[in-house]
Amino acid sequence: MSLREVPLRTLSGEPTTLADLVGDRAVLLVNVASKCGLTPQYSGLVELHKSFGPRGFSVVGVPCNQFMGQEPGTAEEIQEFCSTTYGVDFPLLEKTDVNGEQRHALYQQLVETPDAEGSAGDIQWNFEKFLIDREGKIAGRFRPRTTPDAPELVAAIESVL
Repeated sequence: MSLREVPLRTLSGEPTTLADLVGDRAVLLVNVASKCGLTPQYSGLVELHKSFGPRGFSVVGVPCNQFMGQEPGTAEEIQEFCSTTYGVDFPLLEKTDVNGEQRHALYQQLVETPDAEGSAGDIQWNFEKFLIDREGKIAGRFRPRTTPDAPELVAAIESVL
């Protein structure tokens, strides 16, 4: 099954897919958390979404509570925190397991992608990023400490637009 067709749910619980959610746009899929030391990356993600959006790009956030319980809130709390604290206007999915036995089908495919050093496997922490091109192919994997304004991430986004 194509990444664009994997069944997902929006933060409000509505069924969707990446294709339905963002159309044929390139996507930066990021597992996010509200109470993490990396949470300020939301600002950079909002900026990427705004800067590259007109060229056919979207950030999609995937809340995850698997890393030291750093996304404990309800869907409503997550939405309120993201919009009021960081001005998040990109789509958010429901809270999702990205590792382990309950790993979501989307992440089953994503974790097979190696990062720049050639390492594949489990998500290391919150704010791991996957760039998906317009055709639904994974164009890059960026580990959590790669900030949204990192030259290698910006260059990869430019290459798929």
